[in-house]
Amino acid sequence: MECKQRLKWLTLAMICPIIAGAPSSMSKRDGSCPKENLNITGGTFVLSNGYSHGSLLRYICSNGYYPSVQSRHCQNEHWTSKTKIIKTPECKKITCPNPRVFKNGEVIPYKEKYYVNDTTTYSCHTDYTFRGSAVRVCKPNGKWSGSTPICGRDSDHCPDPGVPPGSSRTGDMFNIDDKVTYNCERPLTLIGSKVRVCQDGGQWSGTEPQCYANFTYDTPEEASEAFSSSLKTNLAVEKEEQKGRKITLDEGGKLDIYIAVDASDSIDEKDFDNAKITIKMLLDKISYYPVSPNYEILMFATDVTPIIKMNNFKMQKPSLLDIFKEMDDFTYEKKGDKTGTNIAQVYSTIEESMSIEELNNATAFSETQHIIILFSDGHANMGGKPKPKVDSIKRLVIKNDPKREKKLDLYVFGVGEDVNQEDVNGLVSQRDQEKYFFKLQDLTKVQQMFDDMIDESTSVGLCGIVWEGLENKRRAFPWLAQINIVRPSKGSNCMGSLVTSSYILTAAHCFKDGDMADKITVKLEKDMIVKVKKYVIHPDYNLIAKLEMGIQEFYEFDVALIQLEKPVDISSNLRPICIPCTKETNGALKLSESDGSCRKHEEILMSNELVEAAFTSDMDSEKDNSPKTIKNITFKLGKYRDACVEDAIKAKGIEVKNAREAVTDNFLCSGGIEPKTDDVACKGDSGGASYVNKKGRVIQVGIISWGVKDICKESRKFTSDADSRDYHSNLFSEKIRSFLKEHLENDRIGNPLKFL
Repeated sequence: MECKQRLKWLTLAMICPIIAGAPSSMSKRDGSCPKENLNITGGTFVLSNGYSHGSLLRYICSNGYYPSVQSRHCQNEHWTSKTKIIKTPECKKITCPNPRVFKNGEVIPYKEKYYVNDTTTYSCHTDYTFRGSAVRVCKPNGKWSGSTPICGRDSDHCPDPGVPPGSSRTGDMFNIDDKVTYNCERPLTLIGSKVRVCQDGGQWSGTEPQCYANFTYDTPEEASEAFSSSLKTNLAVEKEEQKGRKITLDEGGKLDIYIAVDASDSIDEKDFDNAKITIKMLLDKISYYPVSPNYEILMFATDVTPIIKMNNFKMQKPSLLDIFKEMDDFTYEKKGDKTGTNIAQVYSTIEESMSIEELNNATAFSETQHIIILFSDGHANMGGKPKPKVDSIKRLVIKNDPKREKKLDLYVFGVGEDVNQEDVNGLVSQRDQEKYFFKLQDLTKVQQMFDDMIDESTSVGLCGIVWEGLENKRRAFPWLAQINIVRPSKGSNCMGSLVTSSYILTAAHCFKDGDMADKITVKLEKDMIVKVKKYVIHPDYNLIAKLEMGIQEFYEFDVALIQLEKPVDISSNLRPICIPCTKETNGALKLSESDGSCRKHEEILMSNELVEAAFTSDMDSEKDNSPKTIKNITFKLGKYRDACVEDAIKAKGIEVKNAREAVTDNFLCSGGIEPKTDDVACKGDSGGASYVNKKGRVIQVGIISWGVKDICKESRKFTSDADSRDYHSNLFSEKIRSFLKEHLENDRIGNPLKFL
């Protein structure tokens, strides 16, 4: 039903009850909402639960457009909206903030409005120095690419802070204690610092403001870079500066993280469930780091429901699985009829927990890094304004000491279609070059962001990270290496594993006397071939050691290391596998220094009589240098080992009665069809890592050495038969471990490992 513009609002409310927000006489009296007058010009809409009470209607536009009304809610038989709807919603073209606020220079072209893909170019007047991006493009998220262009004289104590697009600035003096004040053009919202002060060190206080429209959002890449650079300084344990940032938390540091999730009626159930998934992912990703934080997790609507309180966490030390179960048990419906949004109460609850922590141990509290992460749309409708509560937390932690400001990090992730940007901006930390408010299109983008956050880490301690189910399969096997050795006669191909930034672990039998380093090629990630400095073979490896006994080729201690000319840069596609009996793997297994030992590692990884493990085939170089095949095996221990070892006498060239002469305790054994059928190694798989996946980390326990027969050649498949067995050099062998320690712990080129 169309309503004419000439009618006054009161008349509109009577004639157009759907638009005005009053109950509709046309709607059914069963709680459902009307189906009429919901369309959007140029777009479509989706419903979370049909036309039933509580359903959320979201408007959707094509790329480059945004809906003039974000969403509507079915409440008491009529559709409500956070903005008054006085005409049919429509899809409008996305614009970027006005760039013509640029001072002391020229911006071209001149336009009234700038739309997606429009390009602007900037230049300075004479006597001014240019900083920032000379060319910027309007992006689909309503933001300009690059950084704010600035034309300054750089003659004052602080550099010209510039005028971001869409804003205006008061203040043109940039000496110590001078202030500049920013405002955004209506209807844009200022995110960042409204007032910035020139400080002694030549830096501006706070963070550069940005002007957001209601359709503006952060890309996962932007948010990942900002969030990770801020949060990871509290997680990664490093002894030196890392890319110019000082790591503030050492191994003995304390880290308390408070997380609160909005479950009020203004949040759709799908967004709430997604927020829980997101938190699980964040906690899981944080667990990759050597630092072990303490947690408080809260769900809130009118009331606040703790999943785990900080003092209980510190006393009980629950596992992540325990916490996840508690989160799963708290469903969207558990809030009952109390569906308001009491953000102030959330921060009061967190302050109470902090006060208890300070009361228990004031010294520890003062040394602790405190992080608060809120997932909400920011539309508080009860409990008063939350900002005074946040200010009270700041006083508790910072104690009016500017040096303690970095002891508190306040983040907010905007949830839902309609985020109260202005109020949220007052709830986050504001520090130079850092960002604490993140508004993404949906929470699945936040989850992608957390993946990216961990990927960017350059901490070598993060060995064996698993990235299953990604399009880029190389990221699931970042340690995988393929080795090619060129000889005048027949060369050889083997597999290997990156175990530090400068060493590849492989099999000794891949090499022959006379092989030169410059004839060895190591392939890592796609289009990356690294030069070899040298290779070194285990000193006790001797292929003919038992020739006189009837063993033509004896493969005990079939282990070698390849040292690269220079260390590789660790990345999401290039990261070491974990090696047992090292401090790095101690962290991966979540063991304390007192609990960590080689025996403990073996107990955790190899305690069963059947240990599920895997190894990979050669690389698929046409794609992304991920393995063509993942082969699943079980290591036979205990009562299963004897039969596995005994089959060794069926191999060609072995003429001994006692199979243990060929397969010593320095080997692991896989293959066969009992109690289930294993995969077997093929030609070219030698030297590859046989690994166990434990607690989300990949830990190498063996090196593929030799097998009873070549099933692949005989049957053109790699499924084991009854007596086809593979033998793997056991990394828990004391002599193999000492060889690895000698070289990997004394690495002077890359990052050495620390053996237990």
